[in-house]
Amino acid sequence: MEDKLKAAVAPMRRECVQTQVGNVAIGGGAPIVVQSMTNTDTVDVKATVQQVKALAEAGSELVRITVNTKQAAAAVASIREQLDGLGCGVPLVGDFHYNGHQLLKDYPECAEALAKYRINPGNVGFGGKRDSRYSAMIEIALRYQKPVRIGVNWGSLDQALMARLMDENGASAKPRSADAVMREALVLSALEGAERAQALGMSPQDIILSCKVSGVQDLIAVYRELAQRCVYPLHLGLTEAGMGHKGVVASTAAMSVLLNEGIGDTIRVSLTPKPGGDRTEEVVVAQQILQALELRAFTPQVTACPGCGRTTSTLFQELADDIQGFLRQQMPEWRRLYPGVESLSVAVMGCIVNGPGESKQADIGISLPGSGENPAAPVFEDGEKTITLRGEGIAEAFKERLEQYVERRYGKST
Repeated sequence: MEDKLKAAVAPMRRECVQTQVGNVAIGGGAPIVVQSMTNTDTVDVKATVQQVKALAEAGSELVRITVNTKQAAAAVASIREQLDGLGCGVPLVGDFHYNGHQLLKDYPECAEALAKYRINPGNVGFGGKRDSRYSAMIEIALRYQKPVRIGVNWGSLDQALMARLMDENGASAKPRSADAVMREALVLSALEGAERAQALGMSPQDIILSCKVSGVQDLIAVYRELAQRCVYPLHLGLTEAGMGHKGVVASTAAMSVLLNEGIGDTIRVSLTPKPGGDRTEEVVVAQQILQALELRAFTPQVTACPGCGRTTSTLFQELADDIQGFLRQQMPEWRRLYPGVESLSVAVMGCIVNGPGESKQADIGISLPGSGENPAAPVFEDGEKTITLRGEGIAEAFKERLEQYVERRYGKST
């Protein structure tokens, strides 16, 4: 019954062609891909390699790097080589603005090492140079058989196109709002860029589109329109999402609406990290969005109650946090040894009101007794009580039960 219910509410994916980026398939029914971007100076090969590896280990399936100078372009091949030497095969995407045509031409080893080029039509060039530079990048992509993301951005929209649409709108008998015209300019810029790439010989299977904006409602409106007017895979995400809760909530609100409508084939959560903050946070948030929508499973999820006057707050909160961290830490090894373990559900509950019931619903769960009681916590596995843990070593004892359960249920011998 539960499986039928999930199938009934699961979003139907928008139909589109499939693009291959290195060893990763995007669109065409493939799982929605999580990607991220480094914030290191690409010239610093060591730092960039370390961050790419960290992002990949966190679950990023594509990693984009800035290629903005001759020195950065010269470093790309070395970055690729060192990553391969570390056993990190995550595809690298080159982010080009203004001078990408020249860098790709002058540094063929860079053009070869990258798995995809990101081209912004608004930042290729101006006037007569725009078409020739754009064509040069597409021709290089064709030469090296690389796909491209034609990525339009609200902050760097093609001004000539925008002026033309504004003039046409002003002459219209029923003019639209300035916001509506700008949204149309974004969509049209992406579509015209794709049409130009195809006219130069590029296959639709080698084109991904994006129209990045920083407003939630604008993103929803733009991508709904874009999805209706093309068959290319779509890269989804708010640009300049912001810091902390604002960035997480805004990205989740915008992308969840679209993903639940079947729109979006690869996503990035563009969080601004705190100074010295962990860049991998954006990967975790992207995974959580997809997992919450039941579109993908990445790591076992911990169900935990929010706490109330009945709970010994610090004990169950610390246990829930400890177990979630333990699961994420174990996943690189568990994913290799125990196929399917990412779908495991775990409950850490704080008192007897809903604790036993929620723990029974999870694959494995523990229910603490609440405030004012000695720590005595029943453990439920597959809906049945199997043991009661007592004393100060509950956390470590429950971790042992978790490992035993995972090995028993997902081990290769099963």
